[in-house]
Amino acid sequence: MTDLEEQRRKVEELKRKILEQKRAASTQKTAEESARLEAEVETKRKAEEEAKRAEEETKRKTEEEAKQQAEESKRHAEEEARRREEEEERRKAQEEAMRKAEEEARKKAEEAARVREENERKKAVLEAQRQTELVAKKKAEEEARRHLEEVERQRREEEEKKRQEDARRRAEELKKKAEEERRKAEEERKKAEEDQKKAAEDARKSAEALSKQSSGGQFKVGDESRQTYAQVLKLAWRDAKISNEEADILALLRERFGLSEKDHELLQQEVQIEIYLQAVADVWQDGVITPQDSERLDQLREQFNISAEEHMRLEKQVRKEILKQKA
Repeated sequence: MTDLEEQRRKVEELKRKILEQKRAASTQKTAEESARLEAEVETKRKAEEEAKRAEEETKRKTEEEAKQQAEESKRHAEEEARRREEEEERRKAQEEAMRKAEEEARKKAEEAARVREENERKKAVLEAQRQTELVAKKKAEEEARRHLEEVERQRREEEEKKRQEDARRRAEELKKKAEEERRKAEEERKKAEEDQKKAAEDARKSAEALSKQSSGGQFKVGDESRQTYAQVLKLAWRDAKISNEEADILALLRERFGLSEKDHELLQQEVQIEIYLQAVADVWQDGVITPQDSERLDQLREQFNISAEEHMRLEKQVRKEILKQKA
């Protein structure tokens, strides 16, 4: 509409100019002015037609735009209605789905609750059974433990009785053995004293006889003299010590037999080894060494000045001989 008004204004302006020109040129009536006026009129006419066509085109376009807008609005309205209808249907479908889901969830919850209740009931029954079995098991274990403790107590009592009986029997055996050893030792001591007295008497007699035979001269040393001296020496060392009387007799025999101190030491060492060897053999004869036996061997070893290496050698020799005899 604005373009149309602008066209009209231009047309009115043109008419005004034409009238003014006509007034200004009213005195001129030439053919050229008439032609010009006619041309201007034609131009005006064409302009009016052009303006009319423009106005009609603008009106047509306006109507088409209005129609298009109306159709677009109608289409939008139809689409909006269809959208709302779809939304309503979707809402209803969602509500129906939610209702069904809630119904399904309710059924599942009820089923889960029923299953849970059933499981809890079964669990309670199983727990009750387990507790019952546990109580029974504990009771059985307690009974078994008490029975085992009673059996173990009886076994310990029997073992203690047996141990005490064995200890008592062993003590009695040791006591008997000690008494027997004391009796043997007493008998051996008495016998040794008698043998010692007899040997001393024989040695004295032998010394007197040798003294008479030698008519106061020096007696020649021989094997018989050494053997006699060794026998007397063995009797003297039988109790692991030499008395003053025995020392005097040995000194007299050494003088009569013409034995030197070196001969005496050699013979005495041989006699001591022989006595110690016999003592070791007596100890190992029954295969058991008592504390008294060990003490006696220690005294002899100290008295005879026997080294530990010599003791081990003699003990090995004695045990080997005993095993050979038993085999």
